Amino acid sequence: MERRHIKWLPLLLAGLFFAYQYFSSEKFVNPETGRKSHVAMSTREEALLGLQSYQQVLAQSESIDSGPELEMIKRVASRLASATGKAGADFDWQVSLIRSSQINAFCLPGGKVVVYTGILPITQNEPALATVLGHEMAHATSRHGSQRVLEQNLAQTALTGVAMSLSDMDYDKQRAVMGALGAGTQFGLLMPFSRKHESEADAIGLLYMARAGYDPRESIRFWQRMENAGGAQPPEFLSSHPSHGTRIQQLEAEMPKASEEYNKSPHADVPTSL
Repeated sequence: MERRHIKWLPLLLAGLFFAYQYFSSEKFVNPETGRKSHVAMSTREEALLGLQSYQQVLAQSESIDSGPELEMIKRVASRLASATGKAGADFDWQVSLIRSSQINAFCLPGGKVVVYTGILPITQNEPALATVLGHEMAHATSRHGSQRVLEQNLAQTALTGVAMSLSDMDYDKQRAVMGALGAGTQFGLLMPFSRKHESEADAIGLLYMARAGYDPRESIRFWQRMENAGGAQPPEFLSSHPSHGTRIQQLEAEMPKASEEYNKSPHADVPTSL
């Protein structure tokens, strides 16, 4: 790269703004893992955004307001919410069931849980549902969404500074450089961060379900069913989620700790199937 084509002031300003964004952000220590991170917003701001998203999802979907499936989901979510301890103590937990063929469930910041009916044939039983909801609730209590917002903001600041510094470069060369940097940021930084969050949510969710009285070994069987239902997967480095095989291996590694929690907890009285 030719030095005469590089403007250094935009890089300097971007670097200063990058440092300001990072060091002025709120620090967060995960109460389960002890992992230290920075987040883009306060818990109150996260909860407000979560509530707005929750209301938007409900307005655009067909909710199921009664019935055994909803009661079962509320029961599982309630046990898991109690198992989150200090991390979820200030959450305003709410649960909704949406009629949809999507194989999906999520928990928004602040404790808004949404389950799609399409995932129930794969969960098949309450412990497997606890696997899904424990994982999603762990994302929320670990503040992964706010961490990702900060990571994306920092990446965008860096890329903007580079783009401005190359404004005198030939357009084709500039596009090639920015394309390479953008791909490197996506595959080398953002996706690995997302996979790290997924693995952390798996480990914490496993503890939540064990403390809630659900056999953590059911998590392995659930992800095996997901693997069978999901078909071909992209290579792991191209995905924001770990592969099913990697996920199962990581869960097996966490199983002794989760089993210890399960043995200390009152076991849930659950049916063998939904």
